[in-house]
Amino acid sequence: MRFDVTGKVSLDHIYDQPDPRAYFRALRPLDYGVPQQAKPYFAKFITEYRESRRVAVPQVLDIGCSYGINAALLKYDTTMDELYARYGDEERVDESREALLARDRELSRSRRPPRAIRFVGLDTSGSALSYALEAGFLDDVVHADLEKHEPTPRQRARLAGTDLVISTGCVGYVTERTLTRVVRAQGIRRPWMAHFVLRMFPFDSVEGALADLGYRTVRVDEVFRQRRFASPQEQALVLDGMSAAGVDPRGLEAEGWLYAQLHLSRPYDITGTDDPNREQS
Repeated sequence: MRFDVTGKVSLDHIYDQPDPRAYFRALRPLDYGVPQQAKPYFAKFITEYRESRRVAVPQVLDIGCSYGINAALLKYDTTMDELYARYGDEERVDESREALLARDRELSRSRRPPRAIRFVGLDTSGSALSYALEAGFLDDVVHADLEKHEPTPRQRARLAGTDLVISTGCVGYVTERTLTRVVRAQGIRRPWMAHFVLRMFPFDSVEGALADLGYRTVRVDEVFRQRRFASPQEQALVLDGMSAAGVDPRGLEAEGWLYAQLHLSRPYDITGTDDPNREQS
């Protein structure tokens, strides 16, 4: 079992496969479920934006979207249990990628959200993005590493028009560098943001960078189980890191689970958040 620099077990191999089966088979024994817990919060956030900004079809940018899990949950009202059964069951092991895609396209055709949402995925994994786009979970994709590089003109064009930015677990690996580049791609507009961030990762630098761009961030008091630790060694490494950072794991990570907190960031000033050329309700 390999560990990354944060102390977490390395699961890099599950994010760059041709389809989501390895992802769900690896995460199912760990009871990974934060996208399900995030779903009602994201749905409420999107509704608040839609109503306050009078935008009929909000564009959501999912950072670290992998195979479009959040999009599948929010656009097509799937559940994590349904997706685990869809991709993680043993009878699916020998199913072809084409057959899997056909079933997913049927799902995206047969289930429509009561109100339209446009989902754009940002990720460093081209294969995961390709699957999510072909399946119909994502409407567009940006294959980029904005930690290392400024967006190209084409990537900037695809990022432009973002109304809301969401993530479930990538912040900590993704930093304020990516988020500020996303914001600057909007020109004077300021998208709302909702990030589920593991407690082991400080959010101060992100919050500070967003404040410099005109944001106020509020942390939701509730904590959310992300997944079980993969091994006692992973737990020990993470707890050591949290102790060094001054984060108290008692009653939470010390009991065997990784926990996340939700940070909501909205612009202080609404100037530029409404585009008169956008479709209005």
